[in-house]
Amino acid sequence: LALREVIFGGEALEPRVLRPWIECFGVAQPRLVNMYGITETTVHVTFRPVIVADLDGSVSPVGERIADLGVYVLDAQRNLVPVGVTGELYVGGAGVARGYLNRASLTAERFVPDPFGGEGERLYRTGDLARWNAGGELEYLGRIDHQVKIRGFRIELGEIDAQLLAQATVREAVTLAQEGPG
Repeated sequence: LALREVIFGGEALEPRVLRPWIECFGVAQPRLVNMYGITETTVHVTFRPVIVADLDGSVSPVGERIADLGVYVLDAQRNLVPVGVTGELYVGGAGVARGYLNRASLTAERFVPDPFGGEGERLYRTGDLARWNAGGELEYLGRIDHQVKIRGFRIELGEIDAQLLAQATVREAVTLAQEGPG
């Protein structure tokens, strides 16, 4: 059996790291697919086959939405931003979770009323920065906050700072995520 697809998900794909593979095998067989997803949805939100031109880009192209979801790039006032303008990515639709278990305040902060949907529908504020490109595809640009992912776990660097600052002997604290040895 021949491998037909390789799907990338979990961490932001940097297409340039695929250069050795693509130079050797191309992008047609197996097809390489970049998927964007978050825990608060049914795993994936968008998908896009990787193309050779992606190797020279500086963003992670994540493509188009999966059919049961709505994807919006909004400004700070929750207005749609024009093509090419960076904003926060919001996700709505049937695949979005109801909220966080036993975390009402966090649920209220992150799951907000959907101005584009019907009565009672909500959008999830991802905290991710994105923009639509001229071809109508979504590009992932990073985080809006100081959250990082380490081995698939979300880490809020500010929460680590707060715990350090709670110690009587600590006056200032800064937490950085750095890549360690292989």
